[in-house]
Amino acid sequence: MNKLRKVIAFMLCLVTVAAAFPACNGGGNKDVHVFYYSYSDTYISTVRTELDKKLKEADISFQDHDGNNSQTTQTEQIQTAITKGAKAIIVNIVTTGSDEAAGGIVSLAKNAGIPVIFFNREVSDTVVNSYDKCVFVGTDAKEAGYLQGDMIGDYIVQNFGSIDLNDDGKISYVMFMGEKGNNEAIYRTQYSVENANKKLKAAGKPELVFYDPSNSDKYLLDKDGKWSAQAANEYMTTLLSSYNTANKNMVELVICNNDGMAEGAISALNVAGFNTGKPDSVTIPVFGVDATSSAKELISAGKMTGTIKQDAGAMADAILKTVRNHLDGKNLTDGMTDYNIDESSLKIRIPYSVYLGEEK
Repeated sequence: MNKLRKVIAFMLCLVTVAAAFPACNGGGNKDVHVFYYSYSDTYISTVRTELDKKLKEADISFQDHDGNNSQTTQTEQIQTAITKGAKAIIVNIVTTGSDEAAGGIVSLAKNAGIPVIFFNREVSDTVVNSYDKCVFVGTDAKEAGYLQGDMIGDYIVQNFGSIDLNDDGKISYVMFMGEKGNNEAIYRTQYSVENANKKLKAAGKPELVFYDPSNSDKYLLDKDGKWSAQAANEYMTTLLSSYNTANKNMVELVICNNDGMAEGAISALNVAGFNTGKPDSVTIPVFGVDATSSAKELISAGKMTGTIKQDAGAMADAILKTVRNHLDGKNLTDGMTDYNIDESSLKIRIPYSVYLGEEK
């Protein structure tokens, strides 16, 4: 009986130790929790794949969460993770239009004394500077718009005659915007057209003309804010019924805030007989942002013209380094001398680059 009591006491001790060190307990809490605004976003799925891989290789226990494009859901997930003892939270925030949601998340992390690493969907300097254990990892939102505009402008200048299907001496375009109030969407929508027009003007060519003169916004918005292929596909399908080669008012250029929307637009164009990749097919230039694997395949197949690479691997690597620094008892950005970090706040910038296909 005494032997049995000793065994039971030993087992209880093991349970107590496991509870005290949950990262070592297969059924316990994880060290790091990663919160994605939506698993359905193509680019974010790429970041998730890269970050999962790097966290596993670094032997850091983690758990992913899908906010499903709901800030309420994401905030509740973060509260639960912190309550259960998360050592760090990595957040791809849902709501970017104001500081309220991000500020609330920082307060939760600050009260728990753990770092919060925002990524991809940018939060303000005010939010980042409100807590010494807060950092943002992402791109410079304006850069994608600048590069996309330059890429589009250069392409049109070189191919103006073949793009001008309506033979009216100007290029008609449609813009697919991913989300209202999101800086990435705002800047990509603005600067892609502005920079393209600068290139055209310098070459003595007329500026781009939005296909629908009654649309003063000069973009078609994904009303659900999902940057989705479905939204672009539905818009493109509808507009092609009125704006086409038969009516001599065909949309001659498609600009998208991301590659997912570009894919949706191309699907609609394919149904109408355009962008099939075949030698006898008329190709409407379609440009996106992200350089997803699907977009690269479309470019290789001659169905899409170009995109701007947002390096998911580099973003995941920078996030991992901040996490490792914290777990090793260092400042979040220690040793990150190879990165461009803003002077005004701890914002680590991952550069964009133009992608027109491997052969170019």
